[in-house]
Amino acid sequence: MKKIFSIVVAALVAITGFAQSKAPQSVTDAFHAKFPDALNVKWDKEGKHEYEAGFDWNGKKCSANFADTGEWLETESPLSFTDLPERVREVFNSTHKKVAIVAVAKIDTSKGAVKYEIEFKNGIKTDEVFYSANGTEVK
Repeated sequence: MKKIFSIVVAALVAITGFAQSKAPQSVTDAFHAKFPDALNVKWDKEGKHEYEAGFDWNGKKCSANFADTGEWLETESPLSFTDLPERVREVFNSTHKKVAIVAVAKIDTSKGAVKYEIEFKNGIKTDEVFYSANGTEVK
């Protein structure tokens, strides 16, 4: 009996987790309109009113965030460090010596802004910093 109860509880937890990450139709419709060729789409709930899709697009692993109304908020796509604007590389290198770069991404926002994210490891701590194209640190 305990075994059956455990299986039922595990199934309910799995179903609840799936239901929470399933995006509303307005969000999935907006996503497919913006990224019609996206593959392997997986949804996560990012906050009370925001969803994030992780997906393959143009040969890259990308992510895009949408409000629950279907409004596109931002898209993050991977870059190599050498593909960053020169000023961003210069500023990062001058302020973050002896760190290991973990990941680099370009973030296009719905407001027309472009940000660059550099995730790095400093000892055992992993951190991230964001820059505008001119090398100014932004949030």
